[in-house]
Formats: sequence, C-alpha cells, structure tokens
Amino acid sequence: MSRPGKSVSVGVAVLLCLLGSTRSGNVLVVPGEYSHWHNMRVIVDELLLRNHSVKLLVSSSSPSIQIDDQYDFLQFDVPMKAHEIHALSEEMIHLWMHEAHRSSMLTMALRIADLASRIQAFQLTGCDAMLRHQQLLASLRAEKFDVLLFDPMMPCCDLLAELLHLPFIISIRLSLGYSLERLCGQMPAPPSYVPISPVQLTDRMSFTERLYNVLLYIFHTLAFQVFTFGKLNAYFSEILGKPTTLCDTLGKADIWLIRTYWDFEYPRPLLPNFKFVGGLHCKPAKPLPKEMEAFVQSSGDDGIVVFSLGSMVKNLTKDRANTIASALGQIPQKVLWRYSGEKPDTLAPNTRLYDWIPQNDLLGHPKTKAFITHGGTNGLYEAIYHGVPMVGVPLFADQPDNLLHMKTKGAAVIVDFNKMETKDLKEALTEVITNPSYKESIMRLSRIHHDQPMKPLDQAVFWIEFVMRNKGAKHLRVEAHNLTWYQYHCLDVAAFLLSVVALVVFIFVKTCKWLFCKCCRRSSSSKSKRE
Repeated sequence: MSRPGKSVSVGVAVLLCLLGSTRSGNVLVVPGEYSHWHNMRVIVDELLLRNHSVKLLVSSSSPSIQIDDQYDFLQFDVPMKAHEIHALSEEMIHLWMHEAHRSSMLTMALRIADLASRIQAFQLTGCDAMLRHQQLLASLRAEKFDVLLFDPMMPCCDLLAELLHLPFIISIRLSLGYSLERLCGQMPAPPSYVPISPVQLTDRMSFTERLYNVLLYIFHTLAFQVFTFGKLNAYFSEILGKPTTLCDTLGKADIWLIRTYWDFEYPRPLLPNFKFVGGLHCKPAKPLPKEMEAFVQSSGDDGIVVFSLGSMVKNLTKDRANTIASALGQIPQKVLWRYSGEKPDTLAPNTRLYDWIPQNDLLGHPKTKAFITHGGTNGLYEAIYHGVPMVGVPLFADQPDNLLHMKTKGAAVIVDFNKMETKDLKEALTEVITNPSYKESIMRLSRIHHDQPMKPLDQAVFWIEFVMRNKGAKHLRVEAHNLTWYQYHCLDVAAFLLSVVALVVFIFVKTCKWLFCKCCRRSSSSKSKRE
C-alpha cells in the first residue's frame, strides 16, 4: 500500500503537468532571412522551452534558413531559386556600398525604383505560392494555431493571418521612413523631433534639419503610397475578395515587437501595442575554442579587437581589404576578423581571419577593447550588452542610422567605408580604445539595458503568450485605425471651426454694414428735413 504523502506528491505532479499542458500554445512562425532569422530563432527556442508547439513556415527558395530536424518545418514550393533571391540581395548591397557615393541622386532613385519593382515581383510570386495553395492552407487550418508570429521582411503574412483567422504579432527593427509603423501601425512620429530613418539626423534638430526632416517625411509617405497603390493593394483586395490595402491588414497586428530599446532609441511617443525588446538574443559569454582563446591570451594587456561586417558581406575589393588590413596591423591589439574573402596582401601578424567567429562570446571576453562593426542591430546589442565601444563602418540599409545612434550617445566613432584611408581607421580605433569616455558611455548604455523589470526575451515571449491566452490584444489598438486621414488630423473639425468663424465674421460684417447704412439713411433723412 502506498503512503498518503507519496500519493499527494504524485497527484500534485500530475496536476502541474496537466496545468502546464493546458497553458501550452500552438504557434505558427514565418521567419525573416539572414540576421532576422537569427533574432527570431531565439524566440522560437524559448517558446519550445516553455512547452509550446512551434511550426516554421519557410519557402523552398529561402537563401539562409536550413531545413533540418532541429525544428518542425513546413516548406512550400516557390517557382524561383534561392540563388535568385540571394542575387537580388547582393545587387542591393552592391548598390548601397559601391554605387550610392558615386551616382547622382536621380540615377540612384531610378535604380532603386527598378530594384524595388523586381523585388516586389519576386515577393508576389512567393505570396501566390503561399496564399493560393489550397492544400497548404487546409493543412495550416487543421493545425489550429493560436497565433502567427512573423517578420514583415516576409510579405503577405498578414494576409495569411486573415485567411486563417489568427491574431498575429510582428517582429521588426524598423521600416524605411517608419512607413509601416507610422502609416499601418499608427505610431506617432512628430517630424519636429523624430528623425525619419535612414536620414542622418538626431532628435535635436536645427530649423534647417527640421525642414529637411519634414520634406523627407512627406517624400517617404508619398513613396509608400505610390509603392502600395498599384499592384500591392490590388493584390491584397484580390486575395481577400474585398477592397482593402496593405495598411488595412497589417494594421490589425495585435502586438509589434520592436527590436530596440531606450538604450538605443531617442525618446518618442509610443502606443500600447508597441513593445521594445531590443537585445533579446543577447546572453552571457561562453568559453572560446582553445585555439582562439590561446590567440586572445597572447594579446597580453593590450587586449583584442573584434571585427565583423556581418553575414551578408563575405568579400571586399582588394583595395578596401588592403586598406583595412594595413590599419589593423598598426595597432598593438590582436585582431580577430571575420572575413572569407581573399587574404589581403597587407595582413599583419597581429590579425587573424576567420570564416566565422563566436561574436557574442568574443565581445563578452574581458580582453576585448573594441568592436569594428557594420552596424547591424544584432551586433550593436551584443556590444551594448557586454559594454564594448565601437568603430562603425556602415554599409547599407539601417546601418548608418543605427551607428549614428551610438555615436550620438558617445559609444562609437564612425568612418566612411568608401572614403576611409588606413590612417582614418587606425585613428578611429586608437580614439575608441584610449579615450575612456567611449568605454564610460557604452557601460552607461549597458547598465540601462540590464536595468529592466523583465528581460527582453521574457517580455517578447510574455506578449506572445498574452495574445494566445486572450485570443488577441485588440484592446491595445488605438481607434486611429478606424479613422480616415482627415479625421485623424482633425481636418474636418478644423474645417467646421473655420466655417463657424467665417459665418460669424460674415454676420458681423453684414450687421455692421446694415447698421452703417441705416445710420447713413437716418442722417440723410434728418438733413433733408432740416433743409
């Protein structure tokens, strides 16, 4: 016969298991590519640790996500190859890195418009493969998911949520000009102190800068409307069988997970369904591989510099590579450079090349003195997390804006990739390593990052679970989503008030005119009688 205490313990354990199983949810995830996948993978891992079921929906043309047994993948066929997608990415990078500085604004605008048009055509092909595949949709409906989590880098996922009748959550760093956040999410962005990305402005602007920011605000708004007005909005209407727009569907997002925080952002107004979770992928450093640790220890008191231009930039021109290698050879620190291109002729003994480096673990090493970075959000947050000052070499997209934030906050020096000479990079490194203000600034940001009531990853997962528990979070969405543009800006109210003022002025003028005329007639009549 079993003892009563043992029976109670078993009963409690069973009850807890049952409660745990009832709390678990079923999550559909459509991840972004490249570093976007690295960021979202951390959320997926945490959801799995918390006993949730997670299915990853990935296209057959994914250039960076490997299908394996680690996760539960569902792949859909797209009539294009991964290398075609990768080629478009390479073209975009080349345009930003090598053409932008030597082409006229008109030429760049035309080339960007052409590239954007081709990217949109590829995206709509992928949307068709996902949304018109009835067998795929039936399979997804049968799974009975509780929520959809996606990166807007992968388009039409909001349409997928509509077709599956699912609440959905967006994971995003920022869109060009904050277009998605402003126009679809209704996030306020006063141009007087919120710089429109990726322009190189801070929240403290002169009159000229505010004028420039307002003009860019208008330009981005009009460009977004033109970009979506044609094929995109028509496609959304066709899929749903009713007139709609990209912003109509994307604006239904229950939660926006923004991959930054106030250690990075300038203060600005927010909405209740916008949650800042910057640095959710950061974690304490692990021991380095033995060979790498030996090289790091050989640096002595001088320490090391970690150098990476991200996963998308695998090669440089021979001239640029030699310029960089020559500068690195003139500093006393040892350098670990993630680079898979041809070995530079000027590579010095203090510099080692690696196809891949454990970046987070290196940045968390006590001997790390500086981080040379292209300015990707993931790398910046690892530097903030571990308190490592930076030398920024921005290349494309949001990287110039990211690094300007760090420079403004006193934690980085920026050099121009296309214009820098050997001495420029050497001087920037020397300044960051020897001037204690950079270390003090990054440590202040690090303290802000760590001083939160809830870790970023915990907060991201909490809001995903919140949406699952409550079947959405529509109570956090502002009523602005249901207003027209003229109602949002109270132009109808302004027109009414102006009409009232105009009517009052009209009545006042007419009354004065009538009284004046009447007085004149009386005066004339009296004068006639006297005569």
